[in-house]
Amino acid sequence: MKFFVDTAEIDAIAELNALGMVDGVTTNPSLILKSGRDILEVTKEICDLVSGPVSAEVIALDAESMINEGRKLAEIAPNIAVKVPLTWDGLKACKVLSDEGNMVNVTLCFSANQALLAAKAGATFISPFIGRLDDLNMDGLELISDIRIIYDNYGFETQILAASIRTANHMSECAKIGADVCTAPPNVIKAMANHVLTDKGLDQFVKDAAKANIKIV
Repeated sequence: MKFFVDTAEIDAIAELNALGMVDGVTTNPSLILKSGRDILEVTKEICDLVSGPVSAEVIALDAESMINEGRKLAEIAPNIAVKVPLTWDGLKACKVLSDEGNMVNVTLCFSANQALLAAKAGATFISPFIGRLDDLNMDGLELISDIRIIYDNYGFETQILAASIRTANHMSECAKIGADVCTAPPNVIKAMANHVLTDKGLDQFVKDAAKANIKIV
């Protein structure tokens, strides 16, 4: 499973990238706002840092404007994936932009039917939002499973990009289901390394090493 980092913070991306934990990056207007940077400037910097797909989102709502914005974003770098919303106009934009050879990430997906439409429209990635469904007492992971079944049934090449990841458990469950990609904030990716028994065992090892006066260098 590929790891995409859901942030526009350059330092956080660079830290994870140095460990081989970054296969791509996803951004959105909210993350750009949080970064305090110009969208074109920060997106270009991310594209220069990361070799994998970097999702940059349009802000228009009508198909024609989405297409124009998508073309502008695609000029930033060859690894840009234009992110469009899963609306009827978004699907129109997806079809045009993908037919022109651009990677397209269709976002804000909350149903298997929406995911099926995005695949038919030529989406490179479909982004189902797990956490936001969980917030409504719905099963976000079940949606990932449903999309996996549908795509496998018919051989769709659209990659399932599990989004709105809130916990390390979301990451492992998506991996078991067979999501192609998970995009998560840096803190969630780091949390995957944590386990109380690891901490407990390490604490004991350190104490025993001190008692035995063990020195390696």
